Amino acid sequence: MSWERVRLRDLGTWYGGGTPSKANLDFWTGGTIPWLSPKDMGAETLADTQDHVTRAAITASSTKLVPAGSVAVVTRSGILERTIPVALVPFETTMNQDMKAVAPGSGIDARWIAWGLRAFERDLLRDTRKAGTTVASIEMPRWYNFELPVPPLEEQRRIIAILEDQLSRLDAADEQLRKARRCGAALLRSALTVGLRGELVPDDLSEGGASALLTDDVVFEAGEQDRVWSVPSSWRWARIGDLFQVNIGSTPPRGDSHAWSGDLPWVSSGEVSFCRLASTRETIERAAAGNPRTRIQPPGTILLAMIGEGKTRGQAAILDVEAAHNQNCASIRVSETQVLPEYIYGYLEERYLETRRGGAGGQQPALNKTAIQKFPVPIAPLATQRTLVSRWEELRENNRRLECSLKSAKKRSEALRRSLLTAAFSGRLTGSAEEMSVVAGRTGT
Repeated sequence: MSWERVRLRDLGTWYGGGTPSKANLDFWTGGTIPWLSPKDMGAETLADTQDHVTRAAITASSTKLVPAGSVAVVTRSGILERTIPVALVPFETTMNQDMKAVAPGSGIDARWIAWGLRAFERDLLRDTRKAGTTVASIEMPRWYNFELPVPPLEEQRRIIAILEDQLSRLDAADEQLRKARRCGAALLRSALTVGLRGELVPDDLSEGGASALLTDDVVFEAGEQDRVWSVPSSWRWARIGDLFQVNIGSTPPRGDSHAWSGDLPWVSSGEVSFCRLASTRETIERAAAGNPRTRIQPPGTILLAMIGEGKTRGQAAILDVEAAHNQNCASIRVSETQVLPEYIYGYLEERYLETRRGGAGGQQPALNKTAIQKFPVPIAPLATQRTLVSRWEELRENNRRLECSLKSAKKRSEALRRSLLTAAFSGRLTGSAEEMSVVAGRTGT
């Protein structure tokens, strides 16, 4: 059964896209025609697009209709630095200028094109991606001249059926791994929530009640905005600022090379990611930190990120070394008290989403020193804290081991996926159990 090598340009009819003027509401208001852009590209087969245009946009702008059953490809986007998004589009659509699509010609299955582009992704990135451009893009003349191996149509369909069956099994296994991760995270969240309510472990008063950890002048009155709950009678509610010294850091001038030549660890908010910190990316001179009584934090201090990109804001870390930090972090000096730093860390982990909401601006108060000082925290007896911390850490360790297993499994899955695609497009995918075991054996899975 003969195979041919066919240039991408000859696989069908290629279409480009365009963006109708956003200023012309007639092009967008009430639109029902899909308008595809890179942000829609995620699934192997698309169900819809986020944006839609009107018929007027097609007749009066550069965007054109692409037939249903086409294969869409991102040709200009930062994502091309690492991958080429490809998707089957089972519906008629329009596209923006950062996309191309091909409607397969006679004797070509659209799925063969889609899987072929994925199978040869590394070669396509190497041979067709433009170098030295501000935004990564595909050099279309080279793209069109790239060749795919193409068997007769019935053979395409036979191979695709086997390939998609095997890949669906891999996808199911991957989903089970992701489910295990979600379950582990949910179990820890539950343990933190229940633990801070005195319902996870028996109360242990062998080292006294919570009152022994508070000074006589600590008086707590819950405000309307405070999230508080019932706790055992041996526990006490208090505010972070009534228990611990809270400080804000600073950043030495970047132009002062001497300030950045010291050996004092200096923490940026990006390093605060629910972890323990024994080292930092940067160090400074001690004098550059400022007042050592407030700017240099001892081991056992909790750092809380107040500002940061992505998921950074609201995350916490425990210092295992003496360190300074930037102005986007608050330091909570738990180690100067009898309260366990790991207990306060667990409390901040439990209220992570609440902390983020409180620091989002807009209608919410900004996350700053004053706001942090007002955080209400349930203080458990010291011995109970020890038991809770041990239980929480046991769950975290289980999650860490699971994460390591997941990473290894993901690597094996990706290797097997690549081998399946290679076998499919070299005519070696027969679908027999024996041959599939050979393919798997080559990846060490």
